[in-house]
Amino acid sequence: MTPEERDLVMDLVLVPGKGRTRTLDEVLAHFGESDGGVLALRLLRDAMERRDADDVEMALIVKAAAGASGEEFLEPLIELSRADWHTRHEDVVRMLGKLRSPRAVPALREAARWVPEYLDWDENRALAVKAIWALGAITGAEAREALEGLRDDENEIIRENAVKQLARRGEL
Repeated sequence: MTPEERDLVMDLVLVPGKGRTRTLDEVLAHFGESDGGVLALRLLRDAMERRDADDVEMALIVKAAAGASGEEFLEPLIELSRADWHTRHEDVVRMLGKLRSPRAVPALREAARWVPEYLDWDENRALAVKAIWALGAITGAEAREALEGLRDDENEIIRENAVKQLARRGEL
């Protein structure tokens, strides 16, 4: 993606008090697409292939602006949740939670325990909390078992959030 294309995509970001400075249709027209989900997935796969962290962020912006949340995003998001070459893990985990797929449980369980180097400073464990809440949104025994395993974690924040999710689900 060129710097100009990144600027174009950044114009989709909602700025408080200003709104967006560009419409999704304008961005789609530039890239020769008519569907925001198709464009987001194409940009995401391209960014992943090139391991371009900036372009991952751009693809996720397009995905959010388009309201795209199809099953076709599941595997790329699972792969990104484990990748150490970008810094959008919290966004990726949140998106996995919205998909509510049992196939995301192993990746979310890992994300709850993993502290990427760039998040070493975060004593509130925001990535872990988002992963635990995403697990809480997924029905089934595998998600419940993942939360039960996190309930015994050495980190207090992880334990407390796992307990909250189990209680919310009525599984305590």
